Amino acid sequence: MKLTGIIRKVDELGRIVLPVELRRTLDIAERDELEIYLENDRIILQKFEYSCIFCGSSRGLITYRRKNVCQECIKKMSEY
Repeated sequence: MKLTGIIRKVDELGRIVLPVELRRTLDIAERDELEIYLENDRIILQKFEYSCIFCGSSRGLITYRRKNVCQECIKKMSEY
C-alpha cells in the first residue's frame, strides 16, 4: 500500500472528496463509476471496468440481459 499523507473527512451525507492529484493519477473523471469493496478491515475504491462475467476480459464485450459477455466466450459457448 502506498501512503499519500492525504486525509479527508466524511461529510454529513457520508461522502468524501477524492483529491484531484489521485483522480489524475488513476485516470478517474467526473461521472466515472467506482467499485467499492471490503478487504479485511479496509475499504477499497477501484475504477470500475466492464468485463466478461465468465473470463474477465474487457475486449469485445456484448451486453445480454444486463450481463457482459466477450465474443470469445460467446464463440466457445456456441460450440457446445
